[in-house]
Amino acid sequence: MSDRRRVERVNGLLRQEISALVASQLNDPRLRGVITITRVSTASDLRNARVYVSIMGSDQLRKEALEGIRSSASYLRRELRDRISLRYVPFLKFELDDAMLEADRLMRIIDDLHPAEPGPENANADSANRADGANQPVNPAPRT
Repeated sequence: MSDRRRVERVNGLLRQEISALVASQLNDPRLRGVITITRVSTASDLRNARVYVSIMGSDQLRKEALEGIRSSASYLRRELRDRISLRYVPFLKFELDDAMLEADRLMRIIDDLHPAEPGPENANADSANRADGANQPVNPAPRT
């Protein structure tokens, strides 16, 4: 159980440090748009790590940014040596994480299935437009 916790701690540390490095140290012109390190999955021996990256933008922009990050993997690994204290700094393999895009697609499908419900701002307009003219509150206060 402690090995699993250690791997999870290392994953969190790697995600944090790689995010900081990508934001501040990489000057590749291909790295445009919003780039987020969503998660890191390290092997149990801590020698290899898959880094999942979410990139917002067009397909072309996403491909270019992924190529830019992949080309900087050895640089990032060297920089991580100075930032973290592990016996072995894992080799980094970057993969595109489409979870954010998939979630956005599903939310659009759900929105298309359910028509917009009237909110509280529309409730007064609905009651004013009723034909019977009954604008009484649903639960009036009891008389004393």
